[in-house]
Amino acid sequence: QVQLVESGGGLVQPGGSLRLSCAASGSIFSIAVMGWYRQAPGKGRELVARMTSGGSANYADSVKGRFTISRDNAKNTVLLQMNSLKPEDTAVYYCNAIRVISAVPNNYWGQGTQVTVSS
Repeated sequence: QVQLVESGGGLVQPGGSLRLSCAASGSIFSIAVMGWYRQAPGKGRELVARMTSGGSANYADSVKGRFTISRDNAKNTVLLQMNSLKPEDTAVYYCNAIRVISAVPNNYWGQGTQVTVSS
């Protein structure tokens, strides 16, 4: 099993910045992808950004140019730097890890951290 612990959410004004952090522990061997998803009230969970162990990243169109994902493989952490935040970024943000075991991907989720963008 993989445990994911998120931190860094909170309340910020529009145009502000926040940094989310996610630390993985447990059976972290063969974690191939780490990333962030979010879920706003009344909406489904959507990908925000993710990064492979090799450093390849992809982002949702809505956050490109504003959010940056980074990963420290040695510390098994993934960070999400969020700049120029907008009210529509308000959501619960979830850390995700995909661990590949015998070619089968296994998804793990953190408990979520609330991000609220409001004046």
